[in-house]
Amino acid sequence: MTHRHRLIIPLVFVLAGFVAGVIVTGRLPLANSGLAGSHQAAPADAASNVIPPPAAPPVAATAGRGPGGLPDFTTVAAEAVRGVANISSLQVVRTPNSPFASDPFFSYFFGNDDEMFGSHDQRQLSLGSGVIVSSDGYVVTNNHVVGRHVREINVILPDKRQVRGRIVGTDPMTDVALLKIDAKGLPVIPWGDSSQLKVGQWVLAIGSPFQLSQTVTLGIVSAVGRANIGLADYEDFIQTDAAINPGNSGGALINAAGQVIGINTGILSESGGYQGIGFAIPSNLVRKVVDDLIKYGEVRRGSIGYVQTTAITQALAGQLGLTQTQGALVTRMARDSSAFRAGIRPGDVIVSFNGEPVNEPSDLLRHVSDARAGTTARVGLIRDGRRQELTVSIVQGGQISPRDGQ
Repeated sequence: MTHRHRLIIPLVFVLAGFVAGVIVTGRLPLANSGLAGSHQAAPADAASNVIPPPAAPPVAATAGRGPGGLPDFTTVAAEAVRGVANISSLQVVRTPNSPFASDPFFSYFFGNDDEMFGSHDQRQLSLGSGVIVSSDGYVVTNNHVVGRHVREINVILPDKRQVRGRIVGTDPMTDVALLKIDAKGLPVIPWGDSSQLKVGQWVLAIGSPFQLSQTVTLGIVSAVGRANIGLADYEDFIQTDAAINPGNSGGALINAAGQVIGINTGILSESGGYQGIGFAIPSNLVRKVVDDLIKYGEVRRGSIGYVQTTAITQALAGQLGLTQTQGALVTRMARDSSAFRAGIRPGDVIVSFNGEPVNEPSDLLRHVSDARAGTTARVGLIRDGRRQELTVSIVQGGQISPRDGQ
Protein backbone atom coordinates (compact mmCIF):
# COMPACT_ATOMS: atom_id res chain seq x y z
CA MET A 1 0.00 0.00 0.00
CA THR A 2 1.40 3.35 -1.03
CA HIS A 3 1.69 6.37 1.21
CA ARG A 4 -1.12 8.06 -0.76
CA HIS A 5 -3.51 5.13 -0.13
CA ARG A 6 -2.64 5.19 3.58
CA LEU A 7 -3.84 8.84 3.74
CA ILE A 8 -7.05 8.23 1.76
CA ILE A 9 -8.39 5.31 3.84
CA PRO A 10 -8.53 7.21 7.19
CA LEU A 11 -10.06 10.15 5.35
CA VAL A 12 -12.82 7.89 4.01
CA PHE A 13 -13.62 6.64 7.52
CA VAL A 14 -13.74 10.20 8.87
CA LEU A 15 -16.10 11.30 6.10
CA ALA A 16 -18.32 8.26 6.60
CA GLY A 17 -18.59 8.97 10.32
CA PHE A 18 -19.40 12.61 9.64
CA VAL A 19 -22.18 11.68 7.17
CA ALA A 20 -23.64 9.10 9.60
CA GLY A 21 -23.67 11.70 12.31
CA VAL A 22 -25.56 14.15 10.09
CA ILE A 23 -28.17 11.49 9.22
CA VAL A 24 -28.77 10.49 12.86
CA THR A 25 -28.94 14.08 14.05
CA GLY A 26 -31.24 15.04 11.20
CA ARG A 27 -33.82 12.40 12.17
CA LEU A 28 -34.42 13.71 15.69
CA PRO A 29 -36.75 16.53 14.64
CA LEU A 30 -38.79 14.03 12.59
CA ALA A 31 -39.32 11.87 15.67
CA ASN A 32 -40.42 14.91 17.71
CA SER A 33 -42.80 15.95 14.95
CA GLY A 34 -44.37 12.51 15.05
CA LEU A 35 -45.04 12.84 18.81
CA ALA A 36 -46.75 16.18 18.19
CA GLY A 37 -49.43 14.57 16.05
CA SER A 38 -47.77 13.88 12.71
CA HIS A 39 -49.26 10.85 10.93
CA GLN A 40 -45.87 9.92 9.45
CA ALA A 41 -44.81 6.46 10.57
CA ALA A 42 -41.59 6.17 12.56
CA PRO A 43 -38.71 4.21 10.94
CA ALA A 44 -38.59 0.59 12.02
CA ASP A 45 -35.13 0.90 13.57
CA ALA A 46 -36.27 3.86 15.71
CA ALA A 47 -39.56 2.36 16.90
CA SER A 48 -38.11 1.20 20.22
CA ASN A 49 -36.90 4.73 20.99
CA VAL A 50 -40.23 6.48 20.30
CA ILE A 51 -42.18 7.40 23.47
CA PRO A 52 -45.94 7.00 22.87
CA PRO A 53 -48.15 10.01 23.57
CA PRO A 54 -50.08 9.96 26.86
CA ALA A 55 -53.46 8.26 26.69
CA ALA A 56 -56.46 10.57 26.34
CA PRO A 57 -58.65 10.90 29.45
CA PRO A 58 -61.62 8.53 29.51
CA VAL A 59 -64.74 9.92 27.85
CA ALA A 60 -68.29 8.67 28.29
CA ALA A 61 -69.55 6.55 25.44
CA THR A 62 -72.16 9.16 24.54
CA ALA A 63 -69.43 11.68 23.73
CA GLY A 64 -68.03 9.48 20.97
CA ARG A 65 -64.65 9.73 19.28
CA GLY A 66 -63.59 12.03 16.48
CA PRO A 67 -60.70 11.92 14.01
CA GLY A 68 -57.41 10.91 15.57
CA GLY A 69 -59.12 9.42 18.62
CA LEU A 70 -60.02 12.83 20.08
CA PRO A 71 -63.34 13.11 21.95
CA ASP A 72 -66.29 14.15 19.82
CA PHE A 73 -68.89 16.23 21.70
CA THR A 74 -71.03 17.22 18.71
CA THR A 75 -73.98 15.01 19.68
CA VAL A 76 -73.79 15.98 23.36
CA ALA A 77 -73.57 19.69 22.52
CA ALA A 78 -76.45 19.54 20.03
CA GLU A 79 -78.73 18.06 22.69
CA ALA A 80 -77.55 20.24 25.58
CA VAL A 81 -77.95 23.63 23.86
CA ARG A 82 -81.67 22.90 23.50
CA GLY A 83 -82.01 23.13 27.27
CA VAL A 84 -80.17 26.43 27.88
CA ALA A 85 -82.04 29.75 27.62
CA ASN A 86 -81.05 33.41 27.47
CA ILE A 87 -82.29 35.60 30.34
CA SER A 88 -82.64 39.36 30.59
CA SER A 89 -83.70 41.05 33.81
CA LEU A 90 -84.85 44.66 34.01
CA GLN A 91 -84.15 46.31 37.37
CA VAL A 92 -85.06 49.77 38.57
CA VAL A 93 -82.64 51.17 41.15
CA ARG A 94 -83.17 54.38 43.11
CA THR A 95 -80.10 56.56 42.46
CA PRO A 96 -79.24 59.85 44.24
CA ASN A 97 -78.79 62.96 42.12
CA SER A 98 -75.97 64.24 44.32
CA PRO A 99 -72.83 64.97 42.26
CA PHE A 100 -70.84 63.73 45.26
CA ALA A 101 -72.68 60.40 45.60
CA SER A 102 -69.60 58.45 44.57
CA ASP A 103 -67.20 60.56 46.65
CA PRO A 104 -66.41 58.60 49.84
CA PHE A 105 -64.98 61.70 51.57
CA PHE A 106 -68.17 63.74 50.99
CA SER A 107 -70.42 60.80 51.89
CA TYR A 108 -68.55 60.19 55.14
CA PHE A 109 -69.02 63.76 56.42
CA PHE A 110 -72.29 64.81 54.78
CA GLY A 111 -73.99 61.63 53.61
CA ASN A 112 -76.02 61.38 50.42
CA ASP A 113 -78.84 63.78 51.21
CA ASP A 114 -81.75 62.93 48.90
CA GLU A 115 -83.74 65.89 50.25
CA MET A 116 -81.07 68.34 49.05
CA PHE A 117 -80.29 66.84 45.64
CA GLY A 118 -83.22 64.47 45.09
CA SER A 119 -83.01 61.07 43.42
CA HIS A 120 -84.21 59.29 40.30
CA ASP A 121 -85.02 55.81 39.09
CA GLN A 122 -82.29 54.23 36.99
CA ARG A 123 -83.11 51.29 34.73
CA GLN A 124 -80.50 48.53 34.61
CA LEU A 125 -80.54 45.51 32.31
CA SER A 126 -78.88 42.32 33.53
CA LEU A 127 -78.10 39.62 30.97
CA GLY A 128 -77.33 35.99 31.65
CA SER A 129 -78.28 32.38 30.98
CA GLY A 130 -80.60 29.80 32.47
CA VAL A 131 -81.01 26.02 32.44
CA ILE A 132 -84.40 24.41 31.78
CA VAL A 133 -84.84 21.78 34.51
CA SER A 134 -88.45 20.71 33.87
CA SER A 135 -90.58 20.33 30.76
CA ASP A 136 -93.32 22.49 32.32
CA GLY A 137 -91.17 25.61 32.60
CA TYR A 138 -88.88 25.70 35.64
CA VAL A 139 -85.60 27.46 34.81
CA VAL A 140 -82.53 27.72 37.06
CA THR A 141 -80.20 30.71 36.92
CA ASN A 142 -77.98 32.78 39.23
CA ASN A 143 -79.43 35.11 41.82
CA HIS A 144 -77.14 37.90 40.61
CA VAL A 145 -78.61 37.56 37.11
CA VAL A 146 -82.09 38.24 38.49
CA GLY A 147 -81.02 41.05 40.85
CA ARG A 148 -82.81 42.52 43.86
CA HIS A 149 -85.03 45.20 42.30
CA VAL A 150 -86.65 43.24 39.50
CA ARG A 151 -89.36 44.79 37.35
CA GLU A 152 -89.37 42.38 34.42
CA ILE A 153 -87.75 39.08 33.42
CA ASN A 154 -87.69 37.81 29.86
CA VAL A 155 -86.59 34.32 28.89
CA ILE A 156 -85.55 33.65 25.31
CA LEU A 157 -85.85 29.95 24.58
CA PRO A 158 -83.51 28.09 22.20
CA ASP A 159 -86.31 28.05 19.57
CA LYS A 160 -86.26 31.91 19.67
CA ARG A 161 -89.55 32.24 21.58
CA GLN A 162 -89.53 35.04 24.14
CA VAL A 163 -91.66 34.49 27.24
CA ARG A 164 -92.14 36.38 30.48
CA GLY A 165 -90.67 34.75 33.57
CA ARG A 166 -91.59 35.06 37.23
CA ILE A 167 -89.44 34.41 40.28
CA VAL A 168 -90.35 31.29 42.25
CA GLY A 169 -87.61 31.92 44.81
CA THR A 170 -84.03 33.06 45.28
CA ASP A 171 -81.19 31.94 47.50
CA PRO A 172 -78.50 34.63 47.77
CA MET A 173 -76.46 32.36 50.03
CA THR A 174 -75.67 30.01 47.11
CA ASP A 175 -76.40 32.53 44.31
CA VAL A 176 -79.21 30.39 42.91
CA ALA A 177 -82.57 31.63 41.58
CA LEU A 178 -85.52 29.62 40.26
CA LEU A 179 -87.82 31.02 37.58
CA LYS A 180 -91.10 29.76 36.09
CA ILE A 181 -92.34 30.38 32.56
CA ASP A 182 -95.67 29.46 30.99
CA ALA A 183 -94.55 26.80 28.53
CA LYS A 184 -95.02 23.06 28.08
CA GLY A 185 -93.06 20.27 26.45
CA LEU A 186 -89.70 21.99 26.86
CA PRO A 187 -86.44 20.07 26.27
CA VAL A 188 -84.72 19.25 29.56
CA ILE A 189 -81.08 18.47 30.29
CA PRO A 190 -80.88 15.60 32.81
CA TRP A 191 -79.15 16.13 36.14
CA GLY A 192 -75.76 14.55 36.79
CA ASP A 193 -74.15 13.58 40.08
CA SER A 194 -71.57 16.27 40.88
CA SER A 195 -70.14 14.20 43.74
CA GLN A 196 -68.66 11.83 41.13
CA LEU A 197 -66.65 14.54 39.37
CA LYS A 198 -62.92 13.98 39.01
CA VAL A 199 -60.20 16.52 38.30
CA GLY A 200 -59.25 16.28 34.63
CA GLN A 201 -62.72 15.21 33.49
CA TRP A 202 -64.03 16.78 30.28
CA VAL A 203 -66.82 19.36 30.62
CA LEU A 204 -68.74 21.76 28.36
CA ALA A 205 -69.86 25.24 29.42
CA ILE A 206 -73.01 26.40 27.63
CA GLY A 207 -74.51 29.89 27.84
CA SER A 208 -74.81 33.30 26.24
CA PRO A 209 -71.54 35.21 26.73
CA PHE A 210 -71.76 38.78 25.42
CA GLN A 211 -75.32 37.97 24.22
CA LEU A 212 -74.01 35.26 21.87
CA SER A 213 -76.64 32.62 22.60
CA GLN A 214 -75.99 28.88 22.57
CA THR A 215 -72.22 29.26 22.87
CA VAL A 216 -70.38 26.04 23.75
CA THR A 217 -66.85 25.91 25.18
CA LEU A 218 -64.78 22.89 26.15
CA GLY A 219 -62.45 22.33 29.09
CA ILE A 220 -61.76 20.10 32.04
CA VAL A 221 -62.57 20.09 35.73
CA SER A 222 -59.64 21.96 37.25
CA ALA A 223 -60.60 21.46 40.91
CA VAL A 224 -63.57 20.67 43.14
CA GLY A 225 -64.64 21.99 46.53
CA ARG A 226 -63.32 25.52 45.96
CA ALA A 227 -64.28 27.98 48.73
CA ASN A 228 -63.36 31.47 49.94
CA ILE A 229 -63.65 32.83 46.40
CA GLY A 230 -65.96 35.68 47.39
CA LEU A 231 -68.80 34.84 44.99
CA ALA A 232 -71.29 33.64 47.62
CA ASP A 233 -71.63 32.87 51.34
CA TYR A 234 -72.07 29.13 50.82
CA GLU A 235 -69.19 28.14 48.55
CA ASP A 236 -68.38 24.66 47.28
CA PHE A 237 -67.50 25.43 43.67
CA ILE A 238 -66.37 23.34 40.73
CA GLN A 239 -63.41 25.06 39.06
CA THR A 240 -63.04 24.67 35.30
CA ASP A 241 -60.90 26.04 32.48
CA ALA A 242 -63.80 25.88 30.00
CA ALA A 243 -64.17 29.46 28.77
CA ILE A 244 -66.70 31.39 30.90
CA ASN A 245 -67.34 35.06 30.19
CA PRO A 246 -69.90 37.73 31.19
CA GLY A 247 -73.30 36.42 30.14
CA ASN A 248 -72.41 32.78 30.89
CA SER A 249 -73.74 33.19 34.44
CA GLY A 250 -76.61 30.78 35.06
CA GLY A 251 -75.67 28.55 32.14
CA ALA A 252 -74.96 24.85 32.26
CA LEU A 253 -71.76 22.94 32.94
CA ILE A 254 -72.21 19.61 31.15
CA ASN A 255 -70.32 16.34 31.48
CA ALA A 256 -69.47 14.01 28.60
CA ALA A 257 -72.73 12.11 29.13
CA GLY A 258 -74.75 15.25 28.44
CA GLN A 259 -75.81 15.79 32.07
CA VAL A 260 -75.88 19.03 34.08
CA ILE A 261 -73.19 18.79 36.74
CA GLY A 262 -73.00 22.51 37.56
CA ILE A 263 -74.47 25.98 37.07
CA ASN A 264 -71.86 28.46 35.81
CA THR A 265 -71.53 31.35 38.23
CA GLY A 266 -68.40 33.46 37.92
CA ILE A 267 -64.80 33.88 36.90
CA LEU A 268 -61.53 34.87 38.53
CA SER A 269 -60.01 37.49 36.27
CA GLU A 270 -57.82 40.59 36.35
CA SER A 271 -59.18 41.79 32.99
CA GLY A 272 -62.87 41.02 33.47
CA GLY A 273 -62.73 38.36 30.74
CA TYR A 274 -61.77 34.73 30.40
CA GLN A 275 -58.45 33.73 31.97
CA GLY A 276 -59.00 30.01 32.39
CA ILE A 277 -60.47 30.10 35.91
CA GLY A 278 -64.24 29.73 36.05
CA PHE A 279 -66.56 28.48 38.79
CA ALA A 280 -69.82 26.54 38.81
CA ILE A 281 -72.23 25.56 41.59
CA PRO A 282 -72.34 21.74 41.90
CA SER A 283 -75.54 20.16 40.57
CA ASN A 284 -76.25 18.28 43.81
CA LEU A 285 -76.33 21.56 45.74
CA VAL A 286 -78.47 23.25 43.06
CA ARG A 287 -80.99 20.39 43.12
CA LYS A 288 -81.42 20.68 46.88
CA VAL A 289 -81.95 24.45 46.62
CA VAL A 290 -84.43 24.04 43.74
CA ASP A 291 -86.41 21.35 45.57
CA ASP A 292 -86.73 23.57 48.67
CA LEU A 293 -87.72 26.62 46.64
CA ILE A 294 -90.47 24.66 44.90
CA LYS A 295 -91.77 23.04 48.11
CA TYR A 296 -91.37 25.86 50.62
CA GLY A 297 -90.52 29.02 48.68
CA GLU A 298 -87.29 29.21 50.66
CA VAL A 299 -84.28 27.04 51.42
CA ARG A 300 -84.55 25.06 54.65
CA ARG A 301 -81.17 25.00 56.34
CA GLY A 302 -79.84 23.86 59.66
CA SER A 303 -78.51 26.36 62.19
CA ILE A 304 -76.82 26.49 65.56
CA GLY A 305 -77.85 30.10 66.08
CA TYR A 306 -75.82 33.27 65.72
CA VAL A 307 -72.16 32.25 65.83
CA GLN A 308 -69.44 34.44 64.35
CA THR A 309 -66.15 32.81 63.39
CA THR A 310 -62.87 33.74 61.76
CA ALA A 311 -60.00 31.91 60.10
CA ILE A 312 -56.89 31.10 62.11
CA THR A 313 -53.71 32.81 60.97
CA GLN A 314 -50.20 31.87 62.02
CA ALA A 315 -50.23 34.80 64.45
CA LEU A 316 -53.52 33.68 66.01
CA ALA A 317 -52.29 30.11 66.23
CA GLY A 318 -49.26 31.32 68.19
CA GLN A 319 -51.40 33.33 70.60
CA LEU A 320 -53.78 30.40 71.14
CA GLY A 321 -50.97 27.90 71.59
CA LEU A 322 -52.03 25.89 68.53
CA THR A 323 -49.65 23.89 66.38
CA GLN A 324 -51.77 24.30 63.22
CA THR A 325 -54.01 26.84 61.50
CA GLN A 326 -56.92 24.51 60.72
CA GLY A 327 -60.26 25.31 62.33
CA ALA A 328 -62.79 28.10 62.87
CA LEU A 329 -62.21 30.44 65.82
CA VAL A 330 -65.42 31.52 67.55
CA THR A 331 -65.30 35.30 68.07
CA ARG A 332 -68.90 36.22 68.97
CA MET A 333 -72.18 34.42 69.59
CA ALA A 334 -75.70 34.92 70.88
CA ARG A 335 -76.57 33.67 74.36
CA ASP A 336 -79.88 32.32 73.12
CA SER A 337 -78.19 30.21 70.40
CA SER A 338 -78.20 26.41 70.56
CA ALA A 339 -74.40 26.58 70.27
CA PHE A 340 -74.17 28.60 73.50
CA ARG A 341 -76.61 26.30 75.26
CA ALA A 342 -74.46 23.33 74.22
CA GLY A 343 -71.41 24.88 75.89
CA ILE A 344 -69.55 26.49 72.97
CA ARG A 345 -67.90 29.78 73.95
CA PRO A 346 -65.96 32.60 72.24
CA GLY A 347 -62.32 31.60 72.01
CA ASP A 348 -63.11 27.98 71.15
CA VAL A 349 -61.61 26.60 67.94
CA ILE A 350 -64.08 24.32 66.15
CA VAL A 351 -62.16 21.60 64.29
CA SER A 352 -64.83 19.04 63.38
CA PHE A 353 -68.56 18.66 62.80
CA ASN A 354 -70.15 15.21 62.92
CA GLY A 355 -66.74 13.70 62.31
CA GLU A 356 -66.02 15.86 59.25
CA PRO A 357 -62.96 18.12 59.50
CA VAL A 358 -63.45 21.88 59.79
CA ASN A 359 -60.34 23.45 58.27
CA GLU A 360 -61.79 26.95 57.89
CA PRO A 361 -65.02 28.87 58.61
CA SER A 362 -66.53 28.02 55.21
CA ASP A 363 -66.38 24.31 56.10
CA LEU A 364 -68.37 24.92 59.28
CA LEU A 365 -70.93 26.97 57.37
CA ARG A 366 -71.49 24.17 54.85
CA HIS A 367 -71.72 21.41 57.45
CA VAL A 368 -74.19 23.31 59.64
CA SER A 369 -76.31 24.37 56.66
CA ASP A 370 -76.53 20.80 55.38
CA ALA A 371 -77.60 19.42 58.76
CA ARG A 372 -81.30 18.71 59.25
CA ALA A 373 -83.28 20.72 61.78
CA GLY A 374 -84.46 18.66 64.77
CA THR A 375 -81.32 16.52 64.87
CA THR A 376 -78.13 16.85 66.91
CA ALA A 377 -74.52 17.15 65.82
CA ARG A 378 -71.16 16.34 67.43
CA VAL A 379 -68.90 19.38 67.43
CA GLY A 380 -65.20 18.85 68.09
CA LEU A 381 -63.31 21.84 69.46
CA ILE A 382 -60.08 22.90 71.11
CA ARG A 383 -60.26 24.95 74.31
CA ASP A 384 -57.17 25.90 76.32
CA GLY A 385 -55.13 23.46 74.27
CA ARG A 386 -57.38 20.48 75.02
CA ARG A 387 -59.68 18.64 72.61
CA GLN A 388 -63.36 18.37 73.55
CA GLU A 389 -66.55 17.15 71.87
CA LEU A 390 -69.98 18.65 72.52
CA THR A 391 -73.46 17.74 71.31
CA VAL A 392 -75.32 20.63 69.69
CA SER A 393 -78.99 20.80 68.66
CA ILE A 394 -79.67 21.75 65.05
CA VAL A 395 -82.48 24.27 64.69
CA GLN A 396 -84.25 25.74 61.68
CA GLY A 397 -83.01 28.89 59.96
CA GLY A 398 -81.43 31.81 61.76
CA GLN A 399 -78.01 33.28 61.14
CA ILE A 400 -75.66 30.45 60.33
CA SER A 401 -72.04 30.96 61.29
CA PRO A 402 -71.45 34.32 59.57
CA ARG A 403 -67.75 34.81 58.90
CA ASP A 404 -65.91 37.72 60.39
CA GLY A 405 -63.65 39.35 57.84
CA GLN A 406 -63.95 36.52 55.33
